[in-house]
Amino acid sequence: MRSIALGLGVGLALLGAGITYAQSGRGILGKSGAAEPPVAAAQIVRRLPHDRRAYTEGLFIDHGQLFESTGMEGRSSLRRVDMASGKVLAQVNLPRPLFGEGIAPWHGQILMLTWRDGIGFRFSAKDFAPQGRFTYLGEGWGMAATPSGLVMSDGSDTLRFIDPATFRVTRTLTVTAGGIGVPMLNELEWVEGEILANVWMSERMARIDPETGRVKGWIDLSALHRETGAYGQDQVPNGIAYDAATRKLYVTGKEWPSLFEIKLPR
Repeated sequence: MRSIALGLGVGLALLGAGITYAQSGRGILGKSGAAEPPVAAAQIVRRLPHDRRAYTEGLFIDHGQLFESTGMEGRSSLRRVDMASGKVLAQVNLPRPLFGEGIAPWHGQILMLTWRDGIGFRFSAKDFAPQGRFTYLGEGWGMAATPSGLVMSDGSDTLRFIDPATFRVTRTLTVTAGGIGVPMLNELEWVEGEILANVWMSERMARIDPETGRVKGWIDLSALHRETGAYGQDQVPNGIAYDAATRKLYVTGKEWPSLFEIKLPR
């Protein structure tokens, strides 16, 4: 998602605002030096294969099936994936110049965002048949289903809660850590009453209180990243999927060769 040049440009802007934001996993600190939320290293349960060509933007599990969206112009797609083998079982591609982004399930449909085009797509979860479009303002980054609707990110420190039927915004939520806004929120997942969020160009995943926006803790994915050997400029952690039926949590990254099951945060 977004080129490394864009990531660096935003990083410089953040530094100018007195916020440090680094790939090293050091996370986000306020100018005042306010204490960060606690950090816990991700604990690997098992490692599964993942398509290294997939520029992962969205990930979720629905009825035991793994779904993934990929980005980049000419490479954007929605996929159903066999988790054990990493094999793509079904796929629909987005036409150029669309840049695919986050996905979320809702009542038999899969909704998919695009980055800067302001349009999204509805597909049948069963066979990926197109079932309409929707529009929204601003950029589309990550998206997840909540118990009452959808939540999406746009690369800022603000999450938008969405009515899935109309795609209208029902409320917004500013995400903070140590009293400082957390920008670059990306892929999202609702996990047992929390919102988990990847942060673009960071190796940390945020645990967000959906009522207050406060980051309750960070999950450090740096050890997983090292295991993949994926150190290309954009090959950062991105992709969170939670299987509510089995209470298992999975994470991956852009063009990573592995999908990891990790222990649930406590």
